[in-house]
Amino acid sequence: MAAAAATSPARAAAWAFAAATCVKLLLVPTYRSTDFDVHRYWLALTHALPARRWYTDASSQWTLDYPPFFAYFSRLLALPAPLVDASLVSLPVPDAPPSFAYLLYLRLTVAFSDLLLLLASVLLLATDALTRRRRPFLSLALVLWSPALLAVDHVHFQYNGFLMGLLLLSLHFLEQGRDLAGGVVFAALLCSKHLFLVAAPVYFVYLFRHYCCGRGVVRGLGRLVLMGAGVAAVFAAAFVPFLYYGQMQQLFNRLFPFGRGLCHAYWAPNFWVFYILLDKILAFLLRRLGFNIQIPEASFTGGLVGNSSPFAVLPKVTPITTFLLVILAMSPCLMKAFSKPQPRHIIRWVSYATTCGFMFGWHVHEKASLHFTIPLALIAMDSLEDAKHYFVLSIVSCYSLFPLLFENQEYPIKVMLLLTYATLMWVGFSSHFAAKSPQEGKKVNESGNVVRKNSFIGWISFSYLLGIVAIELWSQVFHHYVFGSRFPFLPLIMVSLYCGVGMMYSWMWQLAWIVRH
Repeated sequence: MAAAAATSPARAAAWAFAAATCVKLLLVPTYRSTDFDVHRYWLALTHALPARRWYTDASSQWTLDYPPFFAYFSRLLALPAPLVDASLVSLPVPDAPPSFAYLLYLRLTVAFSDLLLLLASVLLLATDALTRRRRPFLSLALVLWSPALLAVDHVHFQYNGFLMGLLLLSLHFLEQGRDLAGGVVFAALLCSKHLFLVAAPVYFVYLFRHYCCGRGVVRGLGRLVLMGAGVAAVFAAAFVPFLYYGQMQQLFNRLFPFGRGLCHAYWAPNFWVFYILLDKILAFLLRRLGFNIQIPEASFTGGLVGNSSPFAVLPKVTPITTFLLVILAMSPCLMKAFSKPQPRHIIRWVSYATTCGFMFGWHVHEKASLHFTIPLALIAMDSLEDAKHYFVLSIVSCYSLFPLLFENQEYPIKVMLLLTYATLMWVGFSSHFAAKSPQEGKKVNESGNVVRKNSFIGWISFSYLLGIVAIELWSQVFHHYVFGSRFPFLPLIMVSLYCGVGMMYSWMWQLAWIVRH
C-alpha cells in the first residue's frame, strides 16, 4: 500500500483498477440475478426497436423502467454486440441459457463502464477540497475495491459503478468550484437513474446559494438562467423525444411505480424495518389482551410487496408520508447548505441526503446503500472519527447485501471479499493515523474510551460487529437445527433488523456531524 501511494497517482490508480478488474474477471461465471435478464433484454430492446417503442413495449416482463439516458447507454453497449453473438440483440430474447461469449460480453460491459468511476475517483483523489492536498491512495482503493460494489455489479449484475462515476464526477466539479459543470453532470445522472433524485434538494439549495447568490442581482440572475438552461438542455435531450411521441405519462408510470409498496421483497435495513416490527409486536400483544386485531395478509414472509402497505395497528404509510420524512430528516443539511455553502462539505451533504432517502424512502432497495457508502469512502481518512464511522458502515452495508447472493457456491466469495476489505481498512486506517501523529496511536474519544492503535474502533463498535458473526452463524447453522424448514424468512429479518441498527447509527452520526459543523 505504501509503495502504491509513493508512485504517481495515475500509476497507483491504474494498479488499483487492474487489480479490481482481475477480481471481476474471476467473477464472470458466478451467480447472476434476474437483473442480468433485465439488462440482457434492455440491450436487445434498444437495439432492435426504435426509441418510440422503448417505453411501450410489453412483450417481456422486464420492461424498461430507467430514464432515457440509461436507455441510450444500453443502445451504445449493444452496438458491438452482434460481433460477439447475434442473439445478444435479437427479440424475443432466447429462453436458452446464454453462451459463455454472451455472458462474458455482458460482464465486460459492466467492467468497462467502471472506467468512469475510475476517472471520477482519480479526480477527487488528486485534490482534497479541505486541505488542498492529495487524498491518500487508500481512499481510491476503498472505492474501487468495495466488496458491496463488486458483489452487486459483478455477481448480482448491475451498472452501479457507471452511475456512481457520474455522481462522483459531479461532486468533483462542485469541490473545485465548477458549479455549472457539476449541476449539468448531476442532471445527466438523474436522466440515467432517477433514484438519485433524493440528492436533488441539496444540489438545488447549494447551487442556488453558492453559484447564483451573493454576486449582485444582475449577475446572479444571469447565473441562475445559465444553470437553468444547462440543466434544461440535459433534460430536453433525454425526454423531448418521448414527449414528441406522446409517451410521458407511460414513461412516468414506468419510472415511479408507487404501487409496489413500502418495502422491497428483501427489506432494506432502514427505519421501516423497526416500524414493521413494532406493528407486529403491538398486534401480538393486543391480540393476547383480547382485542380483535385483524392481521393483514402480507406478513414477514410476504415481504410487504403490493399495492399497499398493510399494518395491523400502526398507521398506513403512503408515498407522500415517506417523502415528507425524507425532507424533514434532510432539513438540517439543507439549512447548512443554504446558510453557509462550502465546497469542502458537499460530499458529506450529498451522502447524508442519500442516506436520508435510504432510511426513510419508499420501496427502498438494499443496494441503494452504495449511493452513500461509495462517496463516504473518499473522505473516510479525513479524520479518525470518519475512519471509525466508515469502518462500521461499510461492513454493515456489505453484510446487508449477503442475502442477494444466496447460492452456496458464492458464499465463500462474499465472505472473503468482506473479510479482505475489512482487513484492508483495519491495517490501512491504523497505519495512517498512527503515522500521522504520535497522538493518533492512542487517543481518548468523546466518550472517554481509549482508542489504541490495534483497536481503533472502540469496544462498542467491535461488539456490534461481532454480533454480525453471531447473526451469520445462526442463519447458516443453528436456524436449520432449531426450526428446520419453518420460518424461512427469519434469517432475513434478523439480517435486516441488525443491519438496520448500524444504518441508523450511521444516519445519526452523519446528522450530528452536520449539526456540529
